Amino acid sequence: MKFLVFLGSVRDSTPPKPARLGERVAKACISCLQSRYDEHQFELIDALDFSFDDVFKPHFAYAKSQVPKDLEALANKIKVSDGYIMISPEYNHSMSPALSHLLNHFGSSLFSYKPSAIVTYSAGQWGGMRAAMGMRTFLSELGSLSVSSMIHIPKAQEVFTADGSMHVNQEQDAWFNYFTQTFNQLMWWAEATNQQRKLVNPLSVGTTFKNSPSERDAP
Repeated sequence: MKFLVFLGSVRDSTPPKPARLGERVAKACISCLQSRYDEHQFELIDALDFSFDDVFKPHFAYAKSQVPKDLEALANKIKVSDGYIMISPEYNHSMSPALSHLLNHFGSSLFSYKPSAIVTYSAGQWGGMRAAMGMRTFLSELGSLSVSSMIHIPKAQEVFTADGSMHVNQEQDAWFNYFTQTFNQLMWWAEATNQQRKLVNPLSVGTTFKNSPSERDAP
């Protein structure tokens, strides 16, 4: 199966310098995923790699011939993926605005009926857990329900080095075992939804609107 790992921070430097804190977390997650689920494919989607016009215009609002190449490429990756790992810092007890801004460029039909896993981190003691609560609601609206277990990493700068490996006083197996509590759930649900999508087209079981949201209104 294929999974996308979204890193939802566009800060190019965070204490402690020089490496971005979120990048350390993302590298550690991917290292865990590749070592423990090597039969699957994982790709990092870094919000810092995308620049958007000042006026918000999502992927689905463009004429097909005018969709920016980077948006079209990411839309296709989202469409063919079987699940998602969402990594976010915490801003004002909420998810990263960079992550929500990136995800809002794509319709829920690309994410729907596929699971997600939430990973949050912080330089402080709470590990971004308050942001995770809002992420559950956000992801459910995308149709990508998050698994019940979540990953929270407090004082991430004391856990991971710049390349995503562990500091000498940290045990990699202990952290990876913690990660896999969540990732195992993601794999189970991804396999289940993958098989069910082959049996039943998910877009055939619900009503989608083509011209107006009122097409889904109650009588």
